[in-house]
Amino acid sequence: MRGRFAALHRPLARHFRTRRLRRFAKTFAVGPSTKVLDLGGDEYYWRWLSPCPAVTIANLESRDLNPRAMPWVQADGRSLPFADGAFDVVYCNSVIEHLADAGSRAAMAREIARVGRGYAVQTPNRRFPVEAHTLTPGFHFLPRNWQVRLARNFTVWGWLQRPGREEARGFVENIRLLAEQELQRVFPDATIERERFLGLTKSVTAVRKQPG
Repeated sequence: MRGRFAALHRPLARHFRTRRLRRFAKTFAVGPSTKVLDLGGDEYYWRWLSPCPAVTIANLESRDLNPRAMPWVQADGRSLPFADGAFDVVYCNSVIEHLADAGSRAAMAREIARVGRGYAVQTPNRRFPVEAHTLTPGFHFLPRNWQVRLARNFTVWGWLQRPGREEARGFVENIRLLAEQELQRVFPDATIERERFLGLTKSVTAVRKQPG
């Protein structure tokens, strides 16, 4: 994310992610010794949580992270290089909707449940009226082929980012939003928590607390 769209999106992301992190810390009684795997995340927003837990970050793609600040591992979320129960909790924010098919989502869910004694997996709610990645009302309710055609010139993301045709196509095809019931099917042993904005469910989080 770059340029003017990033400048618009960043303060919104900070507001909601800070609130999520505080809820996460309260739910799991997070302290400095809590072992957390941040799947698909970044180190910068953990600075917003005090005290910060012992975080390991796993991403599919190489990122410009500071390994002295937090350990970082390049890994596929569908096949994680960690032992069973290696972490107290797995935290995953706005990632699972970028997996293209149900099989991939199920594989990631199994790995999250395997390596984490608890987990919190958040995703934007497909039924919220504003699409979270483009900041555009109703865009995600359109047929996929319409989204590809309209993303460049009829979304907030397109107006500010000014992507090429192939970038716009890749952006749209990389998003598969889930509703609450769909997230519950992916994580059947979880409780679904709702994040509300203006009285509507903006995002949903599958939460499983540590045994005991």
